Amino acid sequence: MSSVAVLTQESFAEHRSGLVPQQIKVATLNSEEESDPPTYKDAFPPLPEKAACLESAQEPAGAWSNKIRPIKASVITQVFHVPLEERKYKDMNQFGEGEQAKICLEIMQRTGAHLELSLAKDQGLSIMVSGKLDAVMKARKDIVARLQTQASATVPIPKEHHRFVIGKNGEKLQDLELKTATKIQIPRPDDPSNQIKITGTKEGIEKARHEVLLISAEQDKRAVERLEVEKAFHPFIAGPYNRLVGEIMQETGTRINIPPPSVNRTEIVFTGEKEQLAQAVARIKKIYEEKKKKTTTIAVEVKKSQHKYVIGPKGNSLQEILERTGVSVEIPPSDSISETVILRGEPEKLGQALTEVYAKANSFTVSSVSAPSWLHRFIIGKKGQNLAKITQQMPKVHIEFTEGEDKITLEGPTEDVNVAQEQIEGMVKDLINRMDYVEINIDHKFHRHLIGKSGANINRIKDQYKVSVRIPPDSEKSNLIRIEGDPQGVQQAKRELLELASRMENERTKDLIIEQRFHRTIIGQKGERIREIRDKFPEVIINFPDPAQKSDIVQLRGPKNEVEKCTKYMQKMVADLVENSYSISVPIFKQFHKNIIGKGGANIKKIREESNTKIDLPAENSNSETIVITGKRANCEAARSRILSIQKDLANIAEVEVSIPAKLHNSLIGTKGRLIRSIMEECGGVHIHFPVEGSGSDTVVIRGPSSDVEKAKKQLLHLAEEKQTKSFTVDIRAKPEYHKFLIGKGGGKIRKVRDSTGARIIFPAAEDKDQDLITIIGKEDAVREAQKELEALIQNLDNVVEDYMLVDPKHHRHFVIRRGQVLREIAEEYGGVMVSFPRSGTQSDKVTLKGAKDCVEAAKKRIQEIIEDLEAQVTVECAIPQKFHRSVMGPKGSRIQQITRDYNVQIKFPDREENPVHSVEPSIQENGDEAGEGREAKETDPGSPRRCDIIIISGRKEKCEAAKEALEALVPVTIEVEVPFDLHRYIIGQKGSGIRKMMDEFEVNIHVPAPELQSDTIAITGLAANLDRAKAGLLDRVKELQAEQEDRALRSFKLNVTVDPKYHPKIIGRKGAVITQIRLEHDVNIQFPDKDDGTQPQDQITITGYEKNTEAARDAILKIVGELEQMVSEDVPLDHRVHARIIGARGKAIRKIMDEFKVDIRFPQSGAPDPNCVTVTGLPENVEEAIDHILNLEEEYLADVVDSEALQVYMKPPAHEESKAPSKGFVVRDAPWTSSSSEKAPDMSSSEEFPSFGAQVAPKTLPWGPKR
Repeated sequence: MSSVAVLTQESFAEHRSGLVPQQIKVATLNSEEESDPPTYKDAFPPLPEKAACLESAQEPAGAWSNKIRPIKASVITQVFHVPLEERKYKDMNQFGEGEQAKICLEIMQRTGAHLELSLAKDQGLSIMVSGKLDAVMKARKDIVARLQTQASATVPIPKEHHRFVIGKNGEKLQDLELKTATKIQIPRPDDPSNQIKITGTKEGIEKARHEVLLISAEQDKRAVERLEVEKAFHPFIAGPYNRLVGEIMQETGTRINIPPPSVNRTEIVFTGEKEQLAQAVARIKKIYEEKKKKTTTIAVEVKKSQHKYVIGPKGNSLQEILERTGVSVEIPPSDSISETVILRGEPEKLGQALTEVYAKANSFTVSSVSAPSWLHRFIIGKKGQNLAKITQQMPKVHIEFTEGEDKITLEGPTEDVNVAQEQIEGMVKDLINRMDYVEINIDHKFHRHLIGKSGANINRIKDQYKVSVRIPPDSEKSNLIRIEGDPQGVQQAKRELLELASRMENERTKDLIIEQRFHRTIIGQKGERIREIRDKFPEVIINFPDPAQKSDIVQLRGPKNEVEKCTKYMQKMVADLVENSYSISVPIFKQFHKNIIGKGGANIKKIREESNTKIDLPAENSNSETIVITGKRANCEAARSRILSIQKDLANIAEVEVSIPAKLHNSLIGTKGRLIRSIMEECGGVHIHFPVEGSGSDTVVIRGPSSDVEKAKKQLLHLAEEKQTKSFTVDIRAKPEYHKFLIGKGGGKIRKVRDSTGARIIFPAAEDKDQDLITIIGKEDAVREAQKELEALIQNLDNVVEDYMLVDPKHHRHFVIRRGQVLREIAEEYGGVMVSFPRSGTQSDKVTLKGAKDCVEAAKKRIQEIIEDLEAQVTVECAIPQKFHRSVMGPKGSRIQQITRDYNVQIKFPDREENPVHSVEPSIQENGDEAGEGREAKETDPGSPRRCDIIIISGRKEKCEAAKEALEALVPVTIEVEVPFDLHRYIIGQKGSGIRKMMDEFEVNIHVPAPELQSDTIAITGLAANLDRAKAGLLDRVKELQAEQEDRALRSFKLNVTVDPKYHPKIIGRKGAVITQIRLEHDVNIQFPDKDDGTQPQDQITITGYEKNTEAARDAILKIVGELEQMVSEDVPLDHRVHARIIGARGKAIRKIMDEFKVDIRFPQSGAPDPNCVTVTGLPENVEEAIDHILNLEEEYLADVVDSEALQVYMKPPAHEESKAPSKGFVVRDAPWTSSSSEKAPDMSSSEEFPSFGAQVAPKTLPWGPKR
C-alpha cells in the first residue's frame, strides 16, 4: 500500500475550501536557510515537461469558503500517463505513425470517445480521453490493454467468495474490470485453486486487488469493520513507507486495507478476530483523533513542472519528508491545472517540511542555448566526444538537441546547468567564427559523377578543402548540395563542384548495343580487360547493365571525340568476339576419343594450338559422342578435318557422300531427329551428317564401318525416294511395356512387319516425352497394312488372360529370393505379366500367371527354361589360389558379375582364411590328452588344393565348364622387365601419379622394388592379354625418360657474362620486363648475383640452357650493355611547382614523354637538397630533345602557376589578413585538462575530434547522435 497523497480534483477542492485565509501562506526563505540539493544517489526524478503557461491569477481564499455542489457534466475528460518503461510501442521511427496510431483510431471508432496523444520529454505517453463516462471508461480499458505493457498479480481469497466477485450474471466482475482497466481471471468451479489473477497496469492491479479483498472481507465470517477517515490523514495512519500500519497489523493480527492514493475513498477496512480488530480500530482512531487536533495546514504555490521533483521516483521524496518531519505533502493530481501544494502536520514541523519541499522543487532548472541546427553535430563531436566532456564534469545535466530547431535544451541542477550553458555558448561562438556553409543547385543526374567511383571525387574535395559536402540520396531527387566548413574552403569547393557540373553538361552519352553474352568477356577476369579499355580512354565512363536486367545496352559517357574513339574500339572488339564464337559439332565414335586426346592430352592440345580453337569433349561417363569446336569458322573447319582424319586412320571407317535434295532434309531428320536416329541405331551406330540449314547443299555424309555405311545409304535413299514420291505418316499408341514384345527378340518381330509391308516403324527414344507414341512412315497402303498388323498385336497384348502351370515346390525359392528379383525380371521382359507363387509353408505346386495372352505364353516358356536349367544344374569346383581371388573378382565384383550374366551360372567364393600359412609347430597337449585324440583323423594330401582356394560354380554342366575357363583366364600372371634403377623414381612420378596412370591405362599391377635393394627389375602382374601392352608401354616410358635425361644434360650448359652492376637494373627492366623477354625468346634461365652475398662477384651474370641459346642470350645482354654505355645523363633545373603537372595522373604524362623520346627521367624525392633538379638519361640526341620538350612544358605550366598564386592573394578575405596573430584555438573554462595532466586540449585540425559533415542527417533520437 502506498501513502503518497495524490488527490483527485473533487477531494482537492473539498480540502482547500476548509482552509481559513490566515492559513494560506507563501513562505519566502532566505538562501542561507535552504538545504543542500540531494546527491545523485538520492532518488533522481524524471526530466520535467515544459511548464504550462498559466495566466490565471490566484484567487483569494474566501472564494473557496462556501461549498458549492458541483454539477456533473455529461462529457468528461480524463488524462492517462503511460511511463516510457510501460509503453508497448517504444521503438517507433516517427511519433503518430505505425501500429500505435492504428490502435488509437480503432479505439475511437469502437467506443465513440475522442483520444489525443502527446509525448513527454521523458518519452512517457500522455493520452487525453474525452466523451461520455461510459465511453471514457471503455476507451481507458482498451488503452491500458493495448498500449501499455501488462503486469500481473494474484490475490488468494476463499473459494466460496469467488461468486461474490463475479456478481449476478457476471455484472460485478465486468464493472470491476471496467473501473480498474484490468483483466480479472477467476478459476473455474471445478478448479481447486483459490488464486484470482489480475492483469493490467500496476495502478490498475492495485485498485482491483483492493476491491477484490474488500468483497472477500465482506463475505468473511470474521468481523469486518469500516472506519471513515479523511483522505488527507491516510498518510499519517500508514506512516512513512507504510511502516506504522504494518506494525499495527503485525501486533494485532488484523488485516487493514487503506485505499491507495489514486482511489478516491475515505473508508479503511479492518478484517480479523473481533478482539484484535477492536484493538486495531482503537489504535487507528486514536492516531486519527490526535493528528486531527494537533495538525494544521499551509498551502504553497509550486510550479506544475516542479511537482514531479517534489514527489520523487515512486513517491520516495514525499515519504522521505514524512519520515524526517512527520508532515504529509498533498500534491494536486496531474490532470489538474492547480499549482497549489498543501502541507499538513504539526505547526513546529511545517517550516522544516516547507524548506525541504522548496529544496526539492528548485533543485532542478531548464535552460536553452541558441545554436544553428547545422552546428549541432560539431558541438556533439565524433561519437559524442565533445559532449561527453561536459556530461562527465556534470553528470546530472541532460542536454537535448532537437532536429531542425536552432537551440539546445539543458536540464539539471541549477549550478551545473549554468556552467554547462557557459561552455556550450563558448563552443557555439567559436564554431560560428570559423565555420560557414553554402548551398548550390546541381541537377541530381550528375550527382553520382560528382561523387566518383567509390566516392573518389567527393573524398578528394573534402580532404583538399577541409569541408563537409552533403549530397542528397537518389531517392530524394533533390538538386540541393550543401557544403560546410572553413569559409575559404567552402568557396573553393563550391567553385570546383560547379565547374565539374558545367563540364558534365557539355559531355556526350552514347548507347552501344553489345549482346549480353559478350559482356563478361569484355569485362574480363576480375575486370582486367575493361580496366585496359578505361586506361586507354581515361575520360570515358563505361557502364555495363546489371546481368539480371538482360539488357544489351552499354553506356559510354565523356568528351565527344573520346566517346567516338572508344565506340570504334569496342565495336572492333565485339566483331572479333563474334567471329571467334562460331561453333561446330563433330560426331566421333566413343572408342576413338582417347586417341584424339592423345597421351597426356598431347594430340588435342596440338590441334587446339595450331587451329587456334576451343575443343570440348564429352565426359567419359557421358553417352554423347559429339565433340564441339568453337572459334573462327575457317579454323573450326580445319580442326574438324584433323579430328575426322584421326578417326579414319584408326579404324576401318568409310565415308560416303549421298546427294539428297535439301528440301527433303528436314522430313528425313524427323521430329526432334527421331527418324534419322532410328536409321543410325539400326545400322550399327553410323554417323549421318546433314549440311547446315540454309547452305543450299544437297550432300549428306554417312560415316562408319563399311558394311553399316552401305546399309544406311540404301535405307536413306529408299526413304528419300518414298518421301519424294508419296510419303504418308500414321501415329499409333501402345503402352511402353508392350514395345519389347512388338519389337521381338533381336528386333525379329518388327523386322518381319517392315519386310512384309515396306513401311518404316519408329519407336520412341528414352529421352522422348511421349513414350506411348509409335510412328509408321512410308507409302499409304504400306503404312495402313503395317498399322493393321501392329494394332492386331497390341489388341492381342491388351487381351488379359489368366493361366497356371505346375512348378515343383523345391524350385520355388529360386524365383522368390532376393525380393523376387527373377519374377521382376520376367514381368519387365514380358509386358508386365503377373506371376503368383503359392505361399511358403504350403506344399502346392500351382503357379498362376496373369497378363496379355502372348505375354503369359512367353513367360510360361521362360519359367520352363529356368526350371530345366535348375534341374540340369551341376556343381563344379575351380581351384584358384586365394591371393588371386580379389583380382579375379575385379573392382566391386564386376568381372564375376559379368561371367554370371554371360554363362547364367552361380559362383560362390570361399571364406577368407586368416592364417593361410600351414603351421609346422608340433601339436600341443591339452588337459593331458594326446594331440589328436577325440578328433576325426583325416590325412591331408599335401598336393590337394586348400578349401580356401576352391571356388564353386553352379549351373548347366556346359555353362559351368565355360565359366570355369573364363575364371581361370582371369588369374593374373607376373612378368619381369629390366629397367635401370636410376629411372625408377621418374616412372613412379610425383606422389606415385606416373605409375598409377600406367596401371589404370593397362589394367595391371606394377611393382617397383624398394630403393635399398638397388634392383633393376620391375614386376608386372595382370591378365595375360594386358601384359604385353603394359610391358611395351613401360619400355616406351623408359625410352622417353632416357631421351629426357640426355636433353637435361644439354640444357644445363652454363655461361658467365661480366657486366658492370650499374647496368643490371636496366637489363632487368621495369618489373623484370626486359630480362623476361630475353628468357622467353632464347629459352634460357638468367641468374643475377645476390646483392647481400659478399662472397659472390657482383659483375657476373649466369645464363643456363642449350649452348647455342645461352650464346644468343649473352649477345642480347651485351647489345643492351653497348647501348647503355653510349647513354649520357644530364641534370636539368626544373621549377618544383610544375613537377606534378609534368608527371601527370599516376605518372601517365611522364611515361608518355619517356616512351616518345626513349629516355629515362628521374625527379628528386621529397626532402632532396635541390628540389628543382631533374635527371634525364638516354642517347645524347634523345636527351637533348627530351630536355627541350620538358623546358617548354615548364614555361607553359609556370605561367599558369604564377597566375593562380596571384589570384589567390586577392581571393583571401580581409579577416584573414587582419588577424595575423596566431589563433589560440578552442578554449573553455574549468575544462578537465586544466585539472588533470592526463587529458589534453582538443585538436581542432583532427577529423576525429571535429568530424566533417557528409552523411545524411539522421532523425533525432539521442543527444549524442542517431542510434546505430
